Amino acid sequence: MHTERNHDRYFSSELLNWYDVNKRDLPWRRSRDPYHIWVSEIMLQQTRVDTVIPYFHRFIERFPTIEALADAPEDDVLKCWEGLGYYSRARNLQSAARQITEQYGGVMPSGKEEVAGLKGVGPYTAGAIRSIAFNIPAAAVDGNVMRVLSRYFLIEDDIMKIKTRTRMEELVLTLVPEGRASDFTQALMELGALICTPKSPKCLVCPVMEHCAGRLEGKEESLPVKTKAKPPRPEHRLAAIVEGTGVHEGKILIRKRPASGLLAGMWELPHIDVPSETVMVPTKAVADPSMAIAVSPKAVEERPEVTAVPSEAVVVPPENAAAVIRLTDGLLAEGVPVRPIGHYMDAEHTFSHIQWKMSVYRCVWQEEPESLSGLQAAERAAVYEAEETNDFRWIGAGDMERYAFPNVFIRILTSYFSKRDAAGSR
Repeated sequence: MHTERNHDRYFSSELLNWYDVNKRDLPWRRSRDPYHIWVSEIMLQQTRVDTVIPYFHRFIERFPTIEALADAPEDDVLKCWEGLGYYSRARNLQSAARQITEQYGGVMPSGKEEVAGLKGVGPYTAGAIRSIAFNIPAAAVDGNVMRVLSRYFLIEDDIMKIKTRTRMEELVLTLVPEGRASDFTQALMELGALICTPKSPKCLVCPVMEHCAGRLEGKEESLPVKTKAKPPRPEHRLAAIVEGTGVHEGKILIRKRPASGLLAGMWELPHIDVPSETVMVPTKAVADPSMAIAVSPKAVEERPEVTAVPSEAVVVPPENAAAVIRLTDGLLAEGVPVRPIGHYMDAEHTFSHIQWKMSVYRCVWQEEPESLSGLQAAERAAVYEAEETNDFRWIGAGDMERYAFPNVFIRILTSYFSKRDAAGSR
């Protein structure tokens, strides 16, 4: 490990000189308001700066103070966060705002223990808030910082290990120039984001290249050392676009996710988890009548776009039968009696630990719930009877602004409403 003291001073001074001239004009840098810095740091977790900027502006405009965030309905917070992903960040942010309001009178604390005790604030975020907002020497070691330190000081330890992070946090504290903790923290991040990038680092324009031990050893491309994370676990799901009839003509059914767990409190299309072998890729176009299964004559009369489906039962291709039966019976057991009438699209979405592989089917509401597999219908199968409840809503395209959806369902719903509107205008 390369830690000669004169080189340490060189690193800090040259880095700050470069930052003073080259730092980006980012909205959260225009203020030392701890609230703004805190919100930006939470948003920037797992998300690119260019993506965060419009969300930051919108969020601060909607919730200008910690108290405003604390008092807002959770649905409003999630809707404002919609599209950023990792929605637990938004819920934790609001929980922490309530902590600050109740415990600190709505003023962001600066103490190490107090900041670290806020919901959703880990060691990195705590260090970033304290150093950037309060100019306190505190280590904020994220992926960018670890990459810079690994290369400059030739640290070849696995950065996924806690002891390596701890070592780097201790190193950072020895590098902070007196009185410039805020700028130094941001300069480290900036260097990692703009110059010392994961691939093809721009060494020739790096302000500290002269004494970069990693470059001098020819290891800048191989550092940092990082254990590969496990690939996300695939989960196969069948989803339903349930098309309304009668008073719900032109609308589709959505449901609210549970109050805890993945994507808590957000809205989605009804869907079920299924074994991978159940999901097959359709071999025919959506408009092909043979893709449909038995639809009641009444449903056909009420849905002009499916008049090509004969009133008698149509046998689905074998490769789709298992999926259709699973979807019908699975949703029937959850109180959503539907009948699939055709495959609409496939979609994927990757979370940090799982990947949803989703097959989406257009469906109609079953006036008389029936199990395709012949199994006894669940007792709650007809509970909703196409009516709205706290967990279910019928919505049109114009209603999407009122509900917060995960990205994968935004894509599906936007596609569906756009195609339907285009077909209707012809």
